[in-house]
Amino acid sequence: MARKTLHSDKAPKAIGPYSQAVEVGLGRMVFLSGQTPIDPATGELVQGSVKVQTARAMDNLREVLAAGGLDFSHVVRCGVFLVDMADFAEMNEVYGRYFPGTPPARTTVQVAGLPKGARVEIDCIAVVQPT
Repeated sequence: MARKTLHSDKAPKAIGPYSQAVEVGLGRMVFLSGQTPIDPATGELVQGSVKVQTARAMDNLREVLAAGGLDFSHVVRCGVFLVDMADFAEMNEVYGRYFPGTPPARTTVQVAGLPKGARVEIDCIAVVQPT
C-alpha cells in the first residue's frame, strides 16, 4: 500500500509508537470497532496487567483484520482508550510490537470505564489500495 507519513517539527514529536499523520491514496477503507481484551474462546475478560490486556486486544484486532484479508501494515489510524493513564507506558510497549515498521497515527485518551471492567480498548482504521 502506498502511504506516506507526515511530520512537522513545528508540532510535538510522537511520544510513543505512532506517527503524527499518515497520508494514503484512495482505496478501500475498513473501520474496525474497538476491541477489548476478551478471550474469544471463553467470552471472558483476560485477567492480568495492562500489558496482557493490550496484547489480547491487539490479537483480537489482528483476527478481525485477517477476516478482511488485511494485517497491521494496512492500519493508518488507531484509537486507544485507557482507564488509567498511568498504564500508558506499558500499553505503548506492547502496542509498538504490532507495528514494527512505520506506526499509524494514533489518539490515546483516558476514559471513566470500559465494558466488563477492561483496562484498555483499541480501535483502528485500515486502508487497502486498489489493484
